[in-house]
Amino acid sequence: MTVYDTKDDEIGFAGAECVTLSEFMASGLFQRTYSEGMRLVEETSAYLDGPGREAARVLSRDASLAYAGESMRLTTRLMQVASWLLVRKAVHEGEMTAEEANSEKYALATKQIARQPRFDGVEALPARLRELIERSERLYARVERLDTQLRVNGTAAPKSHPLAEQFARVEGFFREHLAMEFPRREFGRRKHRPE
Repeated sequence: MTVYDTKDDEIGFAGAECVTLSEFMASGLFQRTYSEGMRLVEETSAYLDGPGREAARVLSRDASLAYAGESMRLTTRLMQVASWLLVRKAVHEGEMTAEEANSEKYALATKQIARQPRFDGVEALPARLRELIERSERLYARVERLDTQLRVNGTAAPKSHPLAEQFARVEGFFREHLAMEFPRREFGRRKHRPE
């Protein structure tokens, strides 16, 4: 069973419908999603505290209401994504168990807020804010699909693919040989700092 990346906003699962946390973490998709999520949080914060605040001052009344509503949804979406990513990272680093991470306490919340139709007047919002909103929606959808896949694995047996055994043997072969040629780096830790 393998996780593979298809497009920016799609997740693929080869060999079965379910994926385990360890497979997800080993795939490299988590690190890319984690980096993208944290970068988007930083970009959004910098925009809303700086240029976004200035741009909001010159908006019409309707556009100002759309700005307030959409920026609230944007930050809510990103807080949920960041929280989910940090919980999965904590599981990977042994700071909490997968059972704890799959509890309702750490489930993606506020799905109703995150998926609401956009406010009227959104087309009058600054282009940068619209871009951040669209990126956050795609990231949230990706994390929601990953969360569903990881939770399904804990509650249901995966459907067996007719070639699952052969896929597993081929994957095992490549993992073994690639591990010898490309030693695995520790997540989030650099061996040396750039000067």
